Amino acid sequence: MDEQKHLSVCPHDCPDCCSLLVTVQQGRVVSVDGNPEHPYTRGFICGKMHYLPERIYSPLRIKTPLKRIGKKGEGAFQPISWEEALNEIFERFTGIIRRFGAEAVLPFSYGGTLGLINRNAGHAFFHRLGASRLMRTICSTTAEAGWDYTIGRGISHDPECMVDSDLILLWGINAASTNVHILPLIKEARHKGATLIVIDPYRNKTAKIADIHIRLKPGTDTALALGIMHLLTRNRWIDKDYIERWTYGFDRLEKKLESYPPERVSEITGVPEEHIKDLARRYAHAKAPFIRLGMGMSRQSGGGMAVRTVACLPALVGAFEKRGGGITLMTGSFFELNMEAVGGESLLGDRNPRTINMISLGRALTDLDDPPVQGLFVYHSNPAAVVPNQGLVVKGLMREDLFTVVHEQMHTDTVDYADIVLPATTSLEHADLYKSYGQCYLQWAEPVIPPVGEAKSNHELFSLLSQRFGFDDPFFRRSEDQIAEGLLEPESPFREGIDLQTLKQKRFVRLNVERFGNPFRNGFFTPSGKLEFYSERMKQHGLPPLPEYAPPAEVSEDPSLLKRYPLTLMTPPAHNFLNTSFGSLPSIRSLEKHPTLIIHPTDALSREIQNGEEVRVFNDRGECRLTALVSEETQPGVVVAESIWRPRDMYNHCGINGLTSEREADMGHGPTFHFSLVQVEK
Repeated sequence: MDEQKHLSVCPHDCPDCCSLLVTVQQGRVVSVDGNPEHPYTRGFICGKMHYLPERIYSPLRIKTPLKRIGKKGEGAFQPISWEEALNEIFERFTGIIRRFGAEAVLPFSYGGTLGLINRNAGHAFFHRLGASRLMRTICSTTAEAGWDYTIGRGISHDPECMVDSDLILLWGINAASTNVHILPLIKEARHKGATLIVIDPYRNKTAKIADIHIRLKPGTDTALALGIMHLLTRNRWIDKDYIERWTYGFDRLEKKLESYPPERVSEITGVPEEHIKDLARRYAHAKAPFIRLGMGMSRQSGGGMAVRTVACLPALVGAFEKRGGGITLMTGSFFELNMEAVGGESLLGDRNPRTINMISLGRALTDLDDPPVQGLFVYHSNPAAVVPNQGLVVKGLMREDLFTVVHEQMHTDTVDYADIVLPATTSLEHADLYKSYGQCYLQWAEPVIPPVGEAKSNHELFSLLSQRFGFDDPFFRRSEDQIAEGLLEPESPFREGIDLQTLKQKRFVRLNVERFGNPFRNGFFTPSGKLEFYSERMKQHGLPPLPEYAPPAEVSEDPSLLKRYPLTLMTPPAHNFLNTSFGSLPSIRSLEKHPTLIIHPTDALSREIQNGEEVRVFNDRGECRLTALVSEETQPGVVVAESIWRPRDMYNHCGINGLTSEREADMGHGPTFHFSLVQVEK
């Protein structure tokens, strides 16, 4: 049997960035497994990636360029050639630019691939075109902003150091579903006596394996952290020496903390006073407490402040200097790559196009003027399903005067609204360079099979488009290797000795980051060089300079909403989905069974809802029909819809984001889709 084994890399939006072992028989991928030689991902992968062959050869795979022949939303297309598709895009976009200006064209992309070459391949083309710029905020910008105000650029402790921790807090992260490779690290630490505490509003898969689950109300993470800090300072469970050497603004913080005694924090968070006191006591007396922060807490109106406040905790007890102690949010800044090598910012010249926030796509397509968005180019994203306020997004996509191009692997919900559809390669069909935001290995992947059908990578697509548009800049003529060499060009102590030749030979190389070191031993990346309890920059930006709790904006701005919509909806990731990347596969959908709403027995009883019944979930933005899962895994007043199911699999094609708001969080312009007020009825 003609069988080969190839190394590759998982391209999906996940902190683990797994090293893969791909089996190919007679030119077809037959299995995808973990690479046992990789020190971090350790030879196992999540269940989703085992189904990658089903995705590659799916009947829904787009294999040729397509042109719409039916009405928008019907998904009716006819095959055309690549030449016809490129000509159509050129004619339509140049016509739009002549009439409305280049800003009437909007690119839309995000995390369908994290490969540095292909994820960023379109930026230079749209800069050269002069198109509107997209603010890519849908995931982490709020968390990054809160972290930056407090600690500085996105460097964290290497998560591998948690094996020496005696107290691990997983705060706002369902690691069993979204960061599975920290579980062996936690297991090793627990074997040595560590305690695992999960802080999350509902009892997810990770909470079920924890020693202690702290179940707080959604949107109250800041208050809980302030309550812990109050007890640390009141009881003098603090490291005075560390605070004096490495923090700024402690005296002002201590005064602020007087307002957060346990009884008030308990009222805000719903966490019993004795649990708050126990949590503070455990954190204070641990030899090396470690916090793994998740993005979940940041996707609500006070998300930036929540991340900022939790990030202050290690400084109060000196955990940064303790082996096994500290805190991790992201590791991406360790890689110190030259993103201009792929982004092409210089191609803007003197132009300063407008910027549109991706979470406001619905309003951009329906309300924006001077000029209106007339051309939309979507690649490695599925905005019809993932962007908040889905009803408004779809209304915009339905516009007959909007020319939409979608470059995609599968027939997604967004494809239904396209005028031109272009077939895209999967990660096993092109080369790319990968960094991670949750571990410290740089990786290289070569194609293991030829492109399926007429599929082209983002890199090849935008090279062809630049030629068709007459852009003769040498920037657009570079190979993947040349781009990778440019990314690796700047010197960095973290990448010393790592070049493309080494990566091609070894396929993964660890950065020069100490597993058990303190990345802040020489100071923090803030204006003061210290961890900033008090932030002058925040004050200048019109934000509270000290950590403080604010109620969720959807409640505080219109208290009357609570009478009509008394339940808080959370939309965390489903265990077997990754956004919508795997939702098109029947095997994956069968694992999730059907779209469900977890509702507490108290709320179900008052609405006469039985387990397994279909329920209507609604607010002013839209409505969904879900199957009720009556369970104490959630708390009274909170309903949970693990997501994201394809809208086409749901009643009236309304996905869960038909209920979420495009409201921005407090920092970083990020989304708030983990806190939406709804009502539920039979």
